[in-house]
Amino acid sequence: MQTLTPETLKALRLKANDVRQGIIRSLLAAGSGHSAGPLDMSDVFTALYGYLMRHDPSRPDWPDRDRLLLSCGHIAPVRYSAMANFGYFPIDELLTLRKFGSRLQGHPERVSLPAVETTSGPLGEGLAQGVGMALGAKMDGKDFRVWVVTSDAEHQCGLHWEAVLTGAKFKLDNLTAVVDRNFIQIDGSTEDVMPLEPLIDKYRAFNWEVLECDGNDIEAFVETAQRATRCTDRPQVIVARTVPGKGVSFMEGDYTWHGKPPNAQQADEALRELAAERESIAACAP
Repeated sequence: MQTLTPETLKALRLKANDVRQGIIRSLLAAGSGHSAGPLDMSDVFTALYGYLMRHDPSRPDWPDRDRLLLSCGHIAPVRYSAMANFGYFPIDELLTLRKFGSRLQGHPERVSLPAVETTSGPLGEGLAQGVGMALGAKMDGKDFRVWVVTSDAEHQCGLHWEAVLTGAKFKLDNLTAVVDRNFIQIDGSTEDVMPLEPLIDKYRAFNWEVLECDGNDIEAFVETAQRATRCTDRPQVIVARTVPGKGVSFMEGDYTWHGKPPNAQQADEALRELAAERESIAACAP
């Protein structure tokens, strides 16, 4: 297992900032889309693409690549921005988000982009798809890992829990789920709409290895993910606590940004904040 050096950590933090700026620019160009979730998952996606996953942008269909499934497809801007920033396609293409004919639709489409493993949209399906891929890998004797990013609110879907049962039954230790525990959905707090707590106890009762971390701390997430992947005989779930809209002060913690983009003035303000943060990260010694 690699050791996360101070130099690498600083580079990842800078890249996460770039990912956030790409999200804001793409949402402004689209005039529609989701802001809060993509921003709060930028650190997780940066850690996955930049450090944890086995993948190669020059060979997006490499058979031995790790698989990354985005179950909560509405936060697609973070996946697109991360993929662009790690070399899958030109960064300028982010400005085509949600346009007719674009490869970057409002929810990822499997046949449109390299290494987008599934078409996602209906919530609750992603873990079931990931279970199938992980089981197939076991049957074929492959050693790639399946990562599934899920929202917390989609835990209100029954299909998700059927997949949790199935993953445990087949002891899929090559499957790691990441829960974006930001406590919001389009109508407000998850705990008001349909309470999920005690979420961790539920996963443990279903015989999963459960880990928690601050999902906006790249170092903490990497360490937690590395512990998860050392687990044997059961699938793992990382409950990543995040701040909705992380990195943009006027969006942070506000559920109303779940499903709307910034206007031009708001985007300018957000990009100024992110640029200042990037300068601060760059100025710090590794």
